[in-house]
Amino acid sequence: MKLLRVGTAGRERPALLDPDGTLRDLSGLVADIDGTLLADEDALGRIRSAAAAGDLPALDATGLRTGPPLARIGKIVCIGLNYHDHARETGAEPPAEPVIFFKAPDTVVGPDDTVLIPRGSVKTDWEVELAVVIGRTARYLESAEEGLAHVAGYAVAHDVSEREFQTERGGTWDKGKNCETFNPLGPWLVTADEVPDPQNLSLWLWVNGELKQDGTTAEQIFPVGEVVRYVSRFMTLYPGDVVNTGTPAGVAMGRPEPKPYLRAGDVVELEVTGLGRQRQVLAQA
Repeated sequence: MKLLRVGTAGRERPALLDPDGTLRDLSGLVADIDGTLLADEDALGRIRSAAAAGDLPALDATGLRTGPPLARIGKIVCIGLNYHDHARETGAEPPAEPVIFFKAPDTVVGPDDTVLIPRGSVKTDWEVELAVVIGRTARYLESAEEGLAHVAGYAVAHDVSEREFQTERGGTWDKGKNCETFNPLGPWLVTADEVPDPQNLSLWLWVNGELKQDGTTAEQIFPVGEVVRYVSRFMTLYPGDVVNTGTPAGVAMGRPEPKPYLRAGDVVELEVTGLGRQRQVLAQA
């Protein structure tokens, strides 16, 4: 299923996108799309049954904003330097273990919402990523197979980053990762049954119509199941938590000088196979 949330910011309603592209209203069945729903197999089954029976009312998508596909996110765990090609372009050694940092849930915006260049920023960068949404409580998992079994679904994430804040201002990466609007998510949460192999997905990102990133999750150093297993050894993952699994090569930081960092007015578009497409216009904070 392709689950999404539509409406004005803070007042989104749950919806489903049919295979024929028709938007269907879920508000008569569920209150929202969140961790509580993803952990409830009966509720998910009712959605599937209603969709198959044609019982879900259609929504007019004209002029309707698409919000983040997940409400009440608990935490966003991010994996750094998780693609062989990205490590090469930045001159970094592939890590022996996953690099973990966090983004606050309040960085999440809709897939087509405005992204703000922070005040004082000179190195705002783009990163298309595969986001993993947790559907079962994961703690001390033993195998990558167990890791995959705890995934409810997948989405497109844009891990916007300010590189000067991230690497030149001391401390951890978090200052360059948690600026306002720095995690567009969506348009859809695609349930795991529709993504049989998360290591066989293509990722693309364009800036002002020019292709900048053209990668594949086959390049991941630590695949999705292993990432979930690894993270569960250090913290408990709950339904509705999100894991951003890293970005392939092609970011501004990895390009020759003068590096083409983002500026107000730029348009960024990104896509992951089967998970939909995002489009953001950059503006000054």
